Formats: sequence, structure tokens, C-alpha cells
Amino acid sequence: MSLPGGTEAMVTQRGFWRDLRSMLLFSGKRLLALFLTVLVGVYLTIYIANMGGQVDELRMVQIRSDVAEAVRADPAFMDMPAAERNALIEERVQLDVERLRLDQPFILRSFDYLRQAITLNLGRAEQMHSDAGSRQVYDIIVERLPATLLLFGTANLLVFITSVMIALALSRRYGSMVDRSVIALAPSSAAPAWFYGIFLILIFAFLVPVLPAGGMVQVPPPEGSLAYAGSVLRHMLLPVVAMYLSSIFISIYSWRTFFLIHSSEDYVEMARVKGLPDNLIQRRYILRPTLSPIITNFALMLIGLWSGAIILEQVFNWPGLGTLLFEAIGHRDTPVIIGSVVIFAYLLAITVFLLDILYAVLDPRVRMESIK
Repeated sequence: MSLPGGTEAMVTQRGFWRDLRSMLLFSGKRLLALFLTVLVGVYLTIYIANMGGQVDELRMVQIRSDVAEAVRADPAFMDMPAAERNALIEERVQLDVERLRLDQPFILRSFDYLRQAITLNLGRAEQMHSDAGSRQVYDIIVERLPATLLLFGTANLLVFITSVMIALALSRRYGSMVDRSVIALAPSSAAPAWFYGIFLILIFAFLVPVLPAGGMVQVPPPEGSLAYAGSVLRHMLLPVVAMYLSSIFISIYSWRTFFLIHSSEDYVEMARVKGLPDNLIQRRYILRPTLSPIITNFALMLIGLWSGAIILEQVFNWPGLGTLLFEAIGHRDTPVIIGSVVIFAYLLAITVFLLDILYAVLDPRVRMESIK
């Protein structure tokens, strides 16, 4: 028995608002849980980076040394008695200690550091002498982030698309020469991307100098958008190829095994018995049901490979977050280190949140469970 048109529209509208309310409630809970996770991770980073407050004690020693040196080097205080000069030094040290809140217990300072870290209000990178200078930490990180996203996003996207396509084809040719070749080459992914990068630089930048050895753009930068983009692409080629070579064979092997397992399911065998074309079977009965784990693997692979950005970007002199973090560690610049960790934590949390939303879109079972 069908409902009247108006009643059916009201039921549909109520269902829409109920689903929307459930989705917003689910998203809010997930965002809150991820934010709390980021808070805990960042706080532990602050505690470890500060060694439980020992770094602040070293800062107090450094403040006293800097103030004493500045006072003794000032001609205006040369003739001042030693007692008065020492009192002046103590007064200035105390002012700096109070300004930096170093006179408070570390547990209170740590929560203040946490608030500053979460908002990326980490002050200035005073200790770094490269392009960072004494600029705001937030500005430095935001300036370096696009370079890392461009490089690693491009490489991971290429690895993901080609590995899934080749793995699907190999799952139909189990035991072929190409299939055995991929299995034989899979251990080559044990070498990291920077290892391949060194050999690529030696070959294509020195032995056969056709590509730049490092950097993101030629110096001086070319004028015009197209020329600038072309220069960036030429500089990206070697690091992208290095990451591609270090990941492609193991990725193909993993997806090929994954698709082989799913191709033996009963519903796939039934589709073959019905005489459906192989391309349709792969697209509808193998690829579509496995979209959720495929997307999960891609997103987590993207996050995981960023952890290798430090060495790779150093090898290719790529001005991204990896190079920035390496410089910050070398100069013991705690604000920049914490800021970089916060950025990676935010990227991971955003990735996990988007995965939850994609699950609800791709898999109706996930959506129904979230509504309940």
C-alpha cells in the first residue's frame, strides 16, 4: 500500500534530517576523540622534548650567561662596582625568567606550552640561522608545508594508482613471468627512498647531467608561471622516482595478494560461472567491495611516508618540513620541533577523520552502525 504523495515526502524529509543529525553527531564525537588523542600526543612530545623540565633549567643557565655577557660588554657599566653589577645582572635575569614563566613549576608551564603548541603560537625561531632567522614558527611551518605535500603527495598518488592497476592485472595472470618478476623484485623495497635517491643523483645529475641534483626550483627562479612550474617539475623528478622505486614493487605484491584472496570468494566464482567479462568482474565484484581497505591503505601510506621526509629532503635539498625539522634538531630549536610534530599530528587526525567519512559513503554497513 503506497502512501499519499505529501505523506511520503514528509517521511523522506524526516529520514533525511534524522540521518543528517546522526552523521553530525557521529562526526562531532570522532573529532572530539581525535582532538583528545592529538592533545595527549603533543603533551608527551613536549614533556619528552623538554626532558621533564631539564631543558628549561638549561635555558635559565643560558639566560644568566647572556645577560652577564651583555652587561659586562656594555661600556656604561664598566666602572660600576662588582656588587652593583651583579645585582643588575640578577635583576635582569629575574625579569627574563618571569617573562618566560620559568619561575613556575614545570607542570604548569607544560600546559601553557601545550596551549601554545595546539594553536601553533610557538613564538620565534631564534636559534635557527638559516632562512628561518628569527621569524614566527607558525609562518616558517606554513611556508614549508606545501613543498612537502606536493612532493610526497605526488609520489604516493603515482604509487597508489599504478600499483592497484598492475596488481589487478596480475591477479588474472597468477604464475606468469611478469607475476614472478614482481615477486622477485619485491625485496628491493627494503631500501629506503633516499638510498635510491643517492644513486639517481650520481647518474642523472653527475654522470649524465640532465636533471638538477637538488633544490625545488632553479636559482634565480624563472619568470612566468609556466616556466616556474616547469622548473619545479624538473626538480621533483628525481625525488619522486626515488620514492616510486622504493615502494612500487612491494605495493604491487601486497595488492596482488589482496586481490587474489578476494577473487576466490563465492560471489566472484558465481559471476565467472554466469559468463561475465573479466573486466566487469574485477571492477564490480573485486575492486568495488575492497574500496574501503584500499583507501585506508593509501591514506596511511601517505602519512607513513612523511616520516621519511627528513632524510629524503636532506638528500635532495628539498625545502620542506623534513629539512626544517632536521635544521631544528641540529640547533635544538624546541619550538620548531614541537610545531612540526603538531603539524604531522593534525595531518594524521584529519586523515583518520576523512577515512571515517569515506567509510560511511562507501560501505552502507558502516553508515548504519554509525547511525545506531
